[in-house]
Amino acid sequence: MNSADVGALKSLLSSSQKIVIIPHKNPDGDAIGAALALNFYLKSTGHHTTVITPNDYPQFLKWMPGTGEVVNFEKENVEATKAIEEAAVIFTVDFNELGRIGPMQETVRSARATFVMVDHHQSPADYASIMYSDINMSSTCEMIFHMIVALGGLELITSDMADCLYAGIVTDTGSFKYASTTGKTHRVAATLIDKGAHSAEIHKNIFDTNTASRLHLLGCALKNMVILPEFSTAYISLSQEELDTHQFKKGDTEGFVNYGLTLEGIRFAVIFIENKEEGIIKISLRSEGDFSVNEFARKYFEGGGHTNAAGGKSNRNMKDTIHYFRSLLPEHKTALLG
Repeated sequence: MNSADVGALKSLLSSSQKIVIIPHKNPDGDAIGAALALNFYLKSTGHHTTVITPNDYPQFLKWMPGTGEVVNFEKENVEATKAIEEAAVIFTVDFNELGRIGPMQETVRSARATFVMVDHHQSPADYASIMYSDINMSSTCEMIFHMIVALGGLELITSDMADCLYAGIVTDTGSFKYASTTGKTHRVAATLIDKGAHSAEIHKNIFDTNTASRLHLLGCALKNMVILPEFSTAYISLSQEELDTHQFKKGDTEGFVNYGLTLEGIRFAVIFIENKEEGIIKISLRSEGDFSVNEFARKYFEGGGHTNAAGGKSNRNMKDTIHYFRSLLPEHKTALLG
């Protein structure tokens, strides 16, 4: 965070304010962890804060400290709308374009608040007055840590805050295995453990807690995997019927897309998940090396993200979406084969 932004943020927060903190739709561990940790910090410095999620988030993240105070815009619309309308400051965390909060964006766009963006994805929009954007950071939670330190708040980091920040970092680094993990990331994680983060328990809650139905759904997904060695690509599809058969709950497919990349010779992995309620096919894309799934998702599937991890959507049905996807691969064959 540069000195000008630090100064502007210190000035903005110099007196008690009504503040709203918003993560993206379908928030993951990094988004929720960043929002909750920031919420704790701002409350400790005298502000009146509300965390508002566009919709619900997975049960396996609801162990996080502070989660009971979160307002769900879909289910608690009146309370959420009132907080947004009254806010003097709105922090948006782990996203950089208001379309990422779904229908909630209409209410947010009309807010009179000063916007602060904290995010590590590519191609940020320009809606925020203060924009802390760094695509080289492992996670938004790592950024929140650095922001708190820059504001002079290191000593205010509690065990609860450390748990939230550590959870977000391990989520977005895949337990520190992704290329975005740096020495600085490890030093931040070490500091958070020193501050009381329960690292072993956090890893278990996020990565090692399953239900029988989720494991059966994973088996279905792996059975559906199609491998295209001529394009160094593997993809998985899950229909709404398959999700329903296996009692799908929000978050159950987290990490499924990564299985394709465990195959020797595969550099590009994709999962297509039917969502009949929204009338779309949700798409997650992962890659290894310099093949940019961010560019691929932005160009073809109304999405984006990072070089090696991105998301998108299709308004076609599953069959047509996959046919379209496969038709794109020959154009990218040289890049995919390295």
